[in-house]
Amino acid sequence: MDFINELITVAVASPWLYLVMFAVAIVDGFFPPIPSETVLVAAAAVAVSAGGPNLLVLGAVAALGAMIGDNIGYTIGRGVGSTRFRWMRRPRVAASFEWAQRRLRDSGAGLIVAGRFIPIGRVAVNMSAGAVGYPWRWFLPLSVVAGVAWAAYSAGLGLVAGQWLEDQPLLSALLGIVLALVIGLVIDRLMDFRRRHSLARTLTRVETITVAEARQPSVTR
Repeated sequence: MDFINELITVAVASPWLYLVMFAVAIVDGFFPPIPSETVLVAAAAVAVSAGGPNLLVLGAVAALGAMIGDNIGYTIGRGVGSTRFRWMRRPRVAASFEWAQRRLRDSGAGLIVAGRFIPIGRVAVNMSAGAVGYPWRWFLPLSVVAGVAWAAYSAGLGLVAGQWLEDQPLLSALLGIVLALVIGLVIDRLMDFRRRHSLARTLTRVETITVAEARQPSVTR
C-alpha cells in the first residue's frame, strides 16, 4: 500500500498531469467515453491528501479544456448534425439528442450549463446546440460559465475526499472517483426521468388536441 501511495503521489506531482487533464477535458466535450470528471476528482483528492499539483491551476486547466471541448462539440453538431455516426444512433444516445434538441428550444441557457454535469448529456447538448442552430455568440459565454462551474464542483469533490483520507492518496483518489460516479449517476437518472416525463406530457398534449379536433363538427357548405 505504501509503495502504491508513493507511486500515485509521484505521478500526480508530474507537470504532465496538467497536459493530460487539459486533453481529457477537451475530448470529453465531444466524445462520450472519456470521463474527465473522474480524472479531475482523483487528481484533486491526491493533491489535497498528499500534496501534488496546484489545485487552482488544475481546476483552471480543466475549465479551459472543458470550454474548448464543448465548443468543438458545438462545431461538430453544426457541421455534421446529430445522426451522422453510428454511435449517435444508439437508442440511448439518440434519445438524449432528441430530448436535448427539444429542450434547447425552450430553455437553452439552463440546459447548456446543466448539461456539462452529465457525462453523455454534455455531448448531446453541445452537438444538438450546433445542429439546431443555437447562436454561437450565446453558446460561447454559457460554455465558459459551465466549464468553470463544473471544474469547481469536481475539484470540490476531490477536496472533500482528500481531506477525509489525509495521507492516503490511493484511498482518497478511489473515494473521489466513487463520489463522482455516484453523483453523476444520480444526475443522469434524474435527467432521464425528466426526459421521460417531458415526453409523456408532450404525447398527452398531442392526444388531447387530436381528440378535440376529432370531436369538432365538420362544416358543410
